[in-house]
Amino acid sequence: MSKTAETVWNNCLKFIEDNISPQAYKTWFEPVIAVKLQENSLSIQVPSKFFYEWLEEHYFNLLKVALTKEIGKGAKLLYIIKMENKAGSSQSFTEKIPSSHRGRVSSQDVNVKLSSKNPELKNPFVIPGIKNLKIDSQLNANYNFDNFLEGESNRLARSAGKAIANKPGGTSFNPLLVFGGSGLGKTHLAHAIGVDIKEKYPDKTVLYISAEKFTQQYIDSAIKRKNLNDFIHFYQLIDVLIVDDIQLLSGKMKTQEAFFHIFNHLHQNGKQVILTSDKAPVDMQEIEQRLLSRFKWGLSAELQVPDYYTRRKIIESKLYRDGVEMPEEIIDFVARSIKTNIRELEGAIISLIAHSSFSKTEVDLNLAQRIVSNFVRKTKKDVSIDQIQKVVSSYFNMDIETLQSKTRKRHIVQARQIAMYFAKKMTKSSLASIGKQIGSRDHATVLHACKTVDNLQSTDKEFKKYVEDLSSKLKY
Repeated sequence: MSKTAETVWNNCLKFIEDNISPQAYKTWFEPVIAVKLQENSLSIQVPSKFFYEWLEEHYFNLLKVALTKEIGKGAKLLYIIKMENKAGSSQSFTEKIPSSHRGRVSSQDVNVKLSSKNPELKNPFVIPGIKNLKIDSQLNANYNFDNFLEGESNRLARSAGKAIANKPGGTSFNPLLVFGGSGLGKTHLAHAIGVDIKEKYPDKTVLYISAEKFTQQYIDSAIKRKNLNDFIHFYQLIDVLIVDDIQLLSGKMKTQEAFFHIFNHLHQNGKQVILTSDKAPVDMQEIEQRLLSRFKWGLSAELQVPDYYTRRKIIESKLYRDGVEMPEEIIDFVARSIKTNIRELEGAIISLIAHSSFSKTEVDLNLAQRIVSNFVRKTKKDVSIDQIQKVVSSYFNMDIETLQSKTRKRHIVQARQIAMYFAKKMTKSSLASIGKQIGSRDHATVLHACKTVDNLQSTDKEFKKYVEDLSSKLKY
């Protein structure tokens, strides 16, 4: 080993140790070994590709500063990754900053017509210029179609996303509203569409923003600075607008009005709008009807819980990208154990890879069971609407047919409302689906039932006890 390489790396480590926590330093930097120094390139050896990608994702800037201090401008860091295959022999390959991760999405220049009295258009993301703005897409290039695997649960949404990326604003999928439960990939897909568009159409202005941040910008720009026209004008410049968690505009009527004008302008001018939500349009509360109707103009595509085969594909893809081999029985066990959430599934795999990297041992079933239990334990027990109706009708000494009947007798109506209340709280079913299964009611009846149960719990002690008893029986 070159003494110079060791000296350079040790000096880098001193700088790094002063800038991160002791635990992070011990975990991510102590296992690294300096290998050689050649001109302005330092080669270091890391235990796995997962280890290398973690360093680059979380400590890229710190490594760059440390290395530049030691070597000077143009310093390069090369990773040598050693892995053992099943036969016990080792192999290595080298990666260089930047790695196989896609680079940061470039900013976009936008020429602004100076028609307003104020020559400075208020860009909510950067300091405004006079005639030209640089707009950062806010896209995460690592959320792309390559690692958004197709399955029965997401085929419609993914196919629509690919079609939009090929012809933004030119398909019938405008707007595209992707909805589904937490951790199923809504944000990933939204970014993937944006990233693909930027690769195919570099000159198009693409912008990703959360509804929460959009609301805060509206408050800062339109209310505090009284620049509503500039705020709306800025968003009307966008070619592809991606808004995450659009349901968070609920109840914010002024913000909804601003978004309404932005949406209309973009849609009428052939610009693409992509929205995500944890609810279907029919289930969104306190969103103006005229806005909801526009959400339905294009395509609403649901992301559902992935099936076993899709979960296996996700695990195998993650392991392949990280250059890690894992026994079939472990892959099968994880895929069968974590069923409801892709984020938790990937979290379990990352934990397993980390244990394998740090301990330099193969993952066995005991370790997998221990790690998976941390994720499964947090998952609520799945309860069906049929089960809820059986428990509620039994509690009130009536049969399910009576519970679902059209009678307006008070005690039956209340039982039915409680069943609807728990169905909304404990299942991922839409309000329309709940109403259909509990007596063929519409979604408005279910919404009214939920509000009634909430109100009665605070005013009627006996009613509150009913809900608490049933909650215990349903293990809610």
